[in-house]
Amino acid sequence: MQQHASLLPLIEEHERLLEACRICKKDASNGALSPNEKLDFVVKVFKEIMVPHLQKEDYLYENCVGYLPKIDDLLQEMSEEHHLISRMYSRLVDSEDLTRDLDILANNLEAHILKEDEIVFQQLQVNLPHVLDQIKY
Repeated sequence: MQQHASLLPLIEEHERLLEACRICKKDASNGALSPNEKLDFVVKVFKEIMVPHLQKEDYLYENCVGYLPKIDDLLQEMSEEHHLISRMYSRLVDSEDLTRDLDILANNLEAHILKEDEIVFQQLQVNLPHVLDQIKY
């Protein structure tokens, strides 16, 4: 199924975030980056990509709530995951095992993104195309 135009910016950002996840995983093949360099990279990615991305998704979700209970449940789950991921990120500065915590964050963020792309966005396209038509970021 072709992606709705209003979802394309989010999907493109997801691709960039997935690449960041690959870099931050424990088994990443980029052995040149130390855990602290990975942390600096994550901070940059969160500031430049993740924060504006979450704002767009929050806007999208707010506009899609209230039409169908199954969509509402999915969006609530995604919002809760946003908060969980944000808390994981916030805890990195106090981490006693930065490699482990970066890996946990990367794996959780990757799973979240894949769920959004493969389930949530597909459900929005099928069930709420009229709402997506009105979305302007």
